[in-house]
Amino acid sequence: MRRISAVLAAMLAAAAAVLFATTVPAGAAATRIMPLGDSITGSPGCWRALLWNRLQNAGHTNIDFVGTLPPQGCGVAHDGDNEGHGGFLATNVAAQNQLPGWLSTTRPDVVLMHFGTNDVWSDIAPATILGAFTTLANQMRASNPAMKILVAKIIPMNPSSCADCAQRVVAFNNAIPAWAAATTTEQSPITVVDQWTGFSTATDTYDGVHPNAAGDQKMADTWYPALVDALAGPGPDPSDTPTPQPPGGCTAAYRNAGQWQGGFQGEVTVTNTGTAPMNGWEVRWTFADGQRISQIWNGTLSAGGSSVIVRDAGWNGTLAPGAATTFGFLASWNGANPAPAPTCS
Repeated sequence: MRRISAVLAAMLAAAAAVLFATTVPAGAAATRIMPLGDSITGSPGCWRALLWNRLQNAGHTNIDFVGTLPPQGCGVAHDGDNEGHGGFLATNVAAQNQLPGWLSTTRPDVVLMHFGTNDVWSDIAPATILGAFTTLANQMRASNPAMKILVAKIIPMNPSSCADCAQRVVAFNNAIPAWAAATTTEQSPITVVDQWTGFSTATDTYDGVHPNAAGDQKMADTWYPALVDALAGPGPDPSDTPTPQPPGGCTAAYRNAGQWQGGFQGEVTVTNTGTAPMNGWEVRWTFADGQRISQIWNGTLSAGGSSVIVRDAGWNGTLAPGAATTFGFLASWNGANPAPAPTCS
């Protein structure tokens, strides 16, 4: 891990403080965002710097990244406060009751949680890790009953010293959506953010575990749409008819890729039908007979239930004219499984 001098670290922290002071409107209550996890979040966790600056550039300036840990490098000014503790296990943080102290010090409104890598490496069962997640979620809600919790499907892991880790990550990630669905509440929603799909340990990490520059960019891009949704509040009713789009734009074509008793796999291909590049897309549809999505890849599920909203995953949001990308999902069905009619904008 590249280190920077204490002097440079102090300079960067001061620059970040100046940047934050000049971007938050006077008298406004900034939304406090806690990045929570292990070394992937904190040491140095440069995806946080990329995410912070993208938010600033997009006009989301009334925010404050919070944590009891200071910035740890990255060589770019940003609000670097975080709760990314290198080597920590989520199960230990829960068992040792460490989170309440961090919460009382920082008082977050939103938590970005990429946690569990060290637990998986330690061969702790997914159910045990998710039991710890439930403890952490309850502690977050005790701190702030309206806490918005963004939980990552963790990035892939394939260290040379752990032959089974890659498959353990898959098993853990596969268990997260059902846990989130059972634990979410209307007042304190849990959003699953898929950091696993599209991430390669070969090209996006420097050691099979920790992201390199390309991996940091993918992580920031994947966090961004989910965090923007959290900052925006409840937003419009997903069942509302979308605003008509001008000629051109994009189309969404649905395909049932396979079906079995009680379940099926769907695919949606998004195509840029306009004459200019797209920078982000959104697909909506309504299930007619109670189908429910349980897992999604190559897209970000922003609203579920019968009225579905899927946005790009960040890395596949930019489409040249005529270009296309496909996202897929697993879902349940009962009774009938008619094809939905997705729209794209």
